[in-house]
Amino acid sequence: MKVIALRSPAGLDRLVREDRPDPGEPGPGEIRVALHGSSLNFHDLGVVTGRMPTEDGRIPLADGAGVVESVGAGVTEFASGDRVVSCFFPDWQDGAPTIGDFSRTPGDGMDGFAQEHVVLPATAFTRAPAGYDAVEAAAITTAGLTAWRALVGDGKLKAGDTVLLLGTGGVSIWALQIAKLMGATVAITSSSGEKLERARDLGADFLVNYREQQDWGRIVRDWTGGRGVDHVVEVGGPGTLGQSIEAVRVGGHISLIGVLTGGVGEVPTAALMARQARLQGLIVGSRREQQDFVRALDGSGIRPIVDRRFPLDQLADAFRFEMSGRHFGKIGVEW
Repeated sequence: MKVIALRSPAGLDRLVREDRPDPGEPGPGEIRVALHGSSLNFHDLGVVTGRMPTEDGRIPLADGAGVVESVGAGVTEFASGDRVVSCFFPDWQDGAPTIGDFSRTPGDGMDGFAQEHVVLPATAFTRAPAGYDAVEAAAITTAGLTAWRALVGDGKLKAGDTVLLLGTGGVSIWALQIAKLMGATVAITSSSGEKLERARDLGADFLVNYREQQDWGRIVRDWTGGRGVDHVVEVGGPGTLGQSIEAVRVGGHISLIGVLTGGVGEVPTAALMARQARLQGLIVGSRREQQDFVRALDGSGIRPIVDRRFPLDQLADAFRFEMSGRHFGKIGVEW
């Protein structure tokens, strides 16, 4: 069976093709899945570049989608031929979060989906959204579910709310699509005028070039008539949090998702206190939340935005494209 493995010391030139034994047939409670697609995330990039250390020989990629080939004894939720997609936290089935690390996240603490077949517990997958191909389905596992939980699960987004999104990467573009589906009004930032116009085509209502308008938090606040936005999907971290607090309304909600500007920094605590805003960190979501997300996508007409697709053998090139920052939405890998 073909896999792409990460050899120590980590680095893109250490992603190598290997042949490994086929995983065989599923045991009780398990399913065998023929994998056909994945998508890249900032987390995956951290693993393959060594910023987030893992074991020698680790198979990367947290997202995986494909077709069930066979099921083990006791499995009733899936049958051969079903299209399925993986869960970022396969042990977090429902309820409040109880996991604060990546020890059981595919592609990090355990082998991921850069391989042709897997045999795993049925509870490590959900059904894929209707009509999605494998790359599109894989795009929901990390980025899509993060955006869904931020806005709907934690944020309780409702029609008429205002949302601020930072950048045009996978989480932000998913959040744009979800927000518009729910009837919200959306502001989005980017340093690229071309990307902002693409966001407008997807329904963004207010565009801010943060390179040209460095006080974008105030500009977004002014756009709301001085009230501030109801929700901020904060993917930047310490370098952008101050502006996000400036933009949010009194009593609003900031979902702290990313650390693109660093893992440590100052928090303007007085400003946050004055806003009486809820600043909530989150990492993806539970299997139950993913099932809710899939139900919302079925029949919605939404398809994930996949900027470019790479074959599995060109996984290192896919990560180089991610590092360039030229992508809009997701980067797919298919085989």
